[in-house]
Amino acid sequence: MLHLIPSVLQRFAAPCEAQGISIVPTWYKYLDSETLQDKCTPIFIVPDDVGKVLLAIFEIVLYVGGIVAVVFVVYGGFLYLTSSGEPEKAKNARTTIINALIGLAITMLATAIVNLIGRNLAT
Repeated sequence: MLHLIPSVLQRFAAPCEAQGISIVPTWYKYLDSETLQDKCTPIFIVPDDVGKVLLAIFEIVLYVGGIVAVVFVVYGGFLYLTSSGEPEKAKNARTTIINALIGLAITMLATAIVNLIGRNLAT
């Protein structure tokens, strides 16, 4: 069963050279890879590389969290614009914007930490 995992994961590998702009990193970012038939084939060793893949998946989740935080900043701005001068609605909008900015700062810091750990594990 465990020998099937690398072949299944290799099906989802992308070309080595990024084509276009990618906002979210790949799941195999921290794995060693080789190029076969114009595809990056990650070299996945089951007991050793599971942590690297989980770290990359966690980084993807953090990127998505950052995108959600930016959406909430825009949503809070929309609420603020449509508050029509009502103090309670404006206060709720400011709270939404502040909480979203705090969440964005946390995700940016956590992404930097995960990136640092992943680069040190990859070497």
